[in-house]
Amino acid sequence: MNGNQLVSDRVLYRELMTDNLRWDALELRDGDIIISTPPKCGMTWTQRLVSLLIFDGPELPGPLSTISPWLDQTIRPIEEVVATLDAQTHRRFIKTHTPLDGLILDDRVTYICVGRDPRDAAVSMLHQSTNMDRGRMRELHEAAVPEAERTGPPAPEPGPGRGVTEEFRHWLEGPALPPPGVGFTPPKGIGTLANVLHQFGKVWERRHLPNVALFHYADYQADLPGELVRLASVLGIRLTRERAAELAQHASLGAMRSRAAQYAPNTTDGIWHSDEQFFRHGRSGEWQEYFTVDEYRRYNHRINQLARPDLLAWVHEGRAGCSP
Repeated sequence: MNGNQLVSDRVLYRELMTDNLRWDALELRDGDIIISTPPKCGMTWTQRLVSLLIFDGPELPGPLSTISPWLDQTIRPIEEVVATLDAQTHRRFIKTHTPLDGLILDDRVTYICVGRDPRDAAVSMLHQSTNMDRGRMRELHEAAVPEAERTGPPAPEPGPGRGVTEEFRHWLEGPALPPPGVGFTPPKGIGTLANVLHQFGKVWERRHLPNVALFHYADYQADLPGELVRLASVLGIRLTRERAAELAQHASLGAMRSRAAQYAPNTTDGIWHSDEQFFRHGRSGEWQEYFTVDEYRRYNHRINQLARPDLLAWVHEGRAGCSP
């Protein structure tokens, strides 16, 4: 990309609760930060880290989900979301779960992408789905989007007989998104492994770009102050290791859970049965409690069908597995 060139030959990612065409309503600014992750891969953690740098401390001027909204999510009118962002005078940082090939790429903008072991993300998503008020989500969507503009049928909800084993089987074997032009069927329940690796793959293809930076959940867990220093460097913000250690204390799981109404996503929308439960515990390796030996073997076979070895090493271990 040269100058302020925009790359907007995008893949469409449109379904009931998210629509990447909503980005067309926002005029990007020099210095904007866009954070892109699959669900439950460290999005809120990264938003909190960015907020500590932008505001140089723990205090925020409002709930995190209002300051750093999920722009694609179709439960607020796009005009309302854009007006909030346009009114901000600080450096903006915006949330999305859209893969990079579905975004407007602008070399004035920094794109931060976060990885996590897909198995842990799936377990976390399973617990999150039980904490979500789906009726409230649908009510907000219908109030925000005119009927003629809604895309796709409602995402299927787990039936009364659908158990954990069935959820993980579908997650393991389900397909990735269809190619452009093919009707999109919302993923069931907790989504699919193929979709997660698809999104990571689109980041990996662009990791050489100077305004694309990769972080990882495992690296946050191993050395959060160090990763905060690295994040500050990516964003052009001066930060000492000592100051990073002070700020990182405000991004611990306990610190965020203690102020869940401030930091959990969509707390102003009332979509959670419990805001605190959003910050459950964030362990790594919890998937071992759910996978049988056969599922573990099938998982290893499946990931090698879906992604290249260097990407898989980073996805599962962060920079210890493969430095991007």
